[in-house]
Amino acid sequence: MALVARYAKSGDLNIAYVVEGDQPLDLVWIPPWISQVEYLWAEESLTRVMDRLTHFSRVITFDRRGSGLSDPLAGAPTLEEQMDDVLAVMDAAGCERAAMVGTLEGGPMAALFAATYPDRVSALILYAAFSRATWAPGYEFAWRAEERQLHMDEAVEHWGEGRVAASVAPSLMSDPEFMEWAGRLERLAASPSTIRRIFELIGEFDVRDILPSIRVPTLVLHRRGDTFIDIEHSRFLATHIPGAKFVELDGGDNMYSLGDSEALLGEMEEFLTGERHQTEPDRMLATVLFTDICKSTEHAARMGDRGWRYMLERHDALFRRSLDRHRGREVKHTGDGFLATFDGPARAIRCASDHAESVASLGLEVRAGLHTGELEVMDGDLGGLAVHIAARVMDRADPSEVLVSSTVKDLVVGSGIAFEERGAHELRGVPGEWRLFSVS
Repeated sequence: MALVARYAKSGDLNIAYVVEGDQPLDLVWIPPWISQVEYLWAEESLTRVMDRLTHFSRVITFDRRGSGLSDPLAGAPTLEEQMDDVLAVMDAAGCERAAMVGTLEGGPMAALFAATYPDRVSALILYAAFSRATWAPGYEFAWRAEERQLHMDEAVEHWGEGRVAASVAPSLMSDPEFMEWAGRLERLAASPSTIRRIFELIGEFDVRDILPSIRVPTLVLHRRGDTFIDIEHSRFLATHIPGAKFVELDGGDNMYSLGDSEALLGEMEEFLTGERHQTEPDRMLATVLFTDICKSTEHAARMGDRGWRYMLERHDALFRRSLDRHRGREVKHTGDGFLATFDGPARAIRCASDHAESVASLGLEVRAGLHTGELEVMDGDLGGLAVHIAARVMDRADPSEVLVSSTVKDLVVGSGIAFEERGAHELRGVPGEWRLFSVS
């Protein structure tokens, strides 16, 4: 998703913002400070979130002053100054009144804005937010100042490596592609010295006293297993905002685009519109390819984290080169392999075979599984039985083997591709027996 930033004038500062969608409902998304509005949505899961939001709203979001494409931070901006930025962005986008969404440290400002400008806010949604960041009497579930300082020092020391951005997504911390995106996002968002000032500023936020003044409809959301922000922060918000609705969601990733994002986005849509629409999947026939590096754990232990990460980068580059050559489409990077689709089974087989040969030069062995069938395509992701069958076929493959279902074999008759029969197998979670064939 290629979003192009515009600029709103807030006093002497320029605030970068983007607008996506054309629905009558305006939704202002107040982000954390780790943001760069043109690059943030390059992450696949966030692209799906934006697509989902624009089904029912016009989304307006921006870079906080001091971060991303907005003007640099001069000193420590007050919450009042930051609210001026929101007003400037809304005015520049032609938005008179909007639903306000705040996540993480965007929550305190969203709450204060809703209390201060109820005529500009139709509803308030807070996800994994907080009213203050450090311990206080009656607010014992927050970090104590010295504990927070240690976390802050470590984050600044490793700024640009993706650790902070990835700590909100523990399920993807071993995914090199995600970590690369997260590291670049940190570097684009702010320098180490700037982010230290921002972290210090966040530690001074305290909007507890204004929560009872919020009079707009409010929805508070949090995942039960969130290890980044304690759910007690959201329970406090919901308890102290009059009439707030609190919804606990399943999952452990703090990053809202991961896990069951549809549950979160569905709650938001229903709260704002009174209805919840499940996007109907498109259906298509395609050949599904799964690949996996054999003995990856042993390789990683032998080579060390840095060496293994470098090896994965070379492996990934080789796969994508084969994918381009054979007109495949990358669907998902799985850490040690890929999920891809092809509009022809012969091209899928040749891609898998080329990849197995190319990574042999790195001292790696990969296995691959293919199946052709009908797929469900929804929000950029794939579903359907064909995907499960391809994954189970790969599970049966030996190192350096390309294994296919009988469906694939039958469809490439006359292609010159030779096979060896591997017998009938039960595939876990898939009914019936399946005849499998190895590509010679």
